[in-house]
Amino acid sequence: MRVHLVDGTYELFRAWFGAPSVRAPDGAEVGATLALGWQLLKHVRVEEITHVGVAFDHVIESFRNLLFAGYKTGEGLEPELVAQFGLAEELSRALGFVTWPMVEFEADDALAAAAERCAREERVTQVRVLSPDKDLAQCVQGARVVTVWKERVFDEDGVRARFGVGPESIPDWLALVGDDADGIPGLPGFGERSAGALLAEYGRLESIPAQASAWRVNVRGAARLAQTLVELKREALLYRQLATLRRDVPLAEDLDALEWRGADRAALEALCARIGDSGLIERVPRWAE
Repeated sequence: MRVHLVDGTYELFRAWFGAPSVRAPDGAEVGATLALGWQLLKHVRVEEITHVGVAFDHVIESFRNLLFAGYKTGEGLEPELVAQFGLAEELSRALGFVTWPMVEFEADDALAAAAERCAREERVTQVRVLSPDKDLAQCVQGARVVTVWKERVFDEDGVRARFGVGPESIPDWLALVGDDADGIPGLPGFGERSAGALLAEYGRLESIPAQASAWRVNVRGAARLAQTLVELKREALLYRQLATLRRDVPLAEDLDALEWRGADRAALEALCARIGDSGLIERVPRWAE
């Protein structure tokens, strides 16, 4: 069997920016939540998709904000988007999906923990993490755990082709290059090519020689980059910690719990009545008994 793990927060944000506005009878904006529901139903209308988990950031802040003041926050987010966080989780549950709302951890941590746990199961032939987020590339294991976005499948070879490094070096790569989506600034002067070349050779930040003259790869501006890495080593290690996904998230559900058995008719009908749209009900391919 294949296990599909969905980045619910990314899907909600994507819907917010791409879906039309829809108002519930009480005037609340619900367009992004409805679009998310349609997308989730598309997954289970494909017969081969049987086991699904959906992870959300219940709040934007996490334990990482205690480590670094510049880490991403909810500041600047549209209130009408934030107001749909809880509604999106409720809809996911009503559609019958195991739903993980993260508070201390992040949705990506839940996806990483679930991917590692499911990959250990002999019954699982492949785990597919449905998200374009760069940091989730660290979850990839050969062709057993892959990331998928817009029908592009990134196995371990795909990760190397895309980033220039293997999955195990993705946190180090992000520490050097930065990640605007998460508020990780990276180190001045480092780009994808220079970071990829160094980490493809040395694997980890600590293994990169302090002196550029000792580097076994040719990198433009090597002397300057080596000096930067020495001067900002502490910052680089912190950024790597921020970019490293936690696999110790306490998820209660086992593999069998992830099996999609259908939507909860009563819960979904009640929710659709509140938001003033019955289209989702008509698209449900199966109802839970």
